[in-house]
Amino acid sequence: MHRRFLAMTLAHLICSANALKSREQSKNYPTPITTSKRKTLVKKISTFLRCLGLTIVFVFFAFGGAGHFTSTEFFVAIMPPYLPFHLAAVYISGAFEIVGALGLLHSKTRRSAGIGLFVLTIAVTPVNIYMWMTPAAFPDVPESFLTLRLVAQVLLLMCIWWSTKPVVDLTDESTEAPAV
Repeated sequence: MHRRFLAMTLAHLICSANALKSREQSKNYPTPITTSKRKTLVKKISTFLRCLGLTIVFVFFAFGGAGHFTSTEFFVAIMPPYLPFHLAAVYISGAFEIVGALGLLHSKTRRSAGIGLFVLTIAVTPVNIYMWMTPAAFPDVPESFLTLRLVAQVLLLMCIWWSTKPVVDLTDESTEAPAV
């Protein structure tokens, strides 16, 4: 529903811009945008946003995963004391982040990688909650950043889920609303 509204709004704006150009050039009104053109526009916008989401998720996990190996001390330091095997957990989560990011690159592994990264993000949530609940243990990090980090984690989860879900073909006739 939201996709169609967005597509219709964008199509209207594009049509309006073309109308202004057309009026200036020939004083003719443009032809209305057809359903097939609208579907094509929606598909292009959806594809672009999905690629943008995949890029954000890939960069986040590829660089974040590498950070587990280059800044190991930092990641070990933010681990809650009640979790065991700090160093091993940092290395394992870093490896999973890199493998998940690489899995996003191929369409056949993208959905599985997305599910894995989603679960991994949930699994590291206790670290972010621990940092948020004990800001005195992290005096170099502003409290507002710790709060924003939790919000960003929710947005990241949404981005992972949306950008790695199977693509629905909008040109399929079965997705059409029934005629009334």
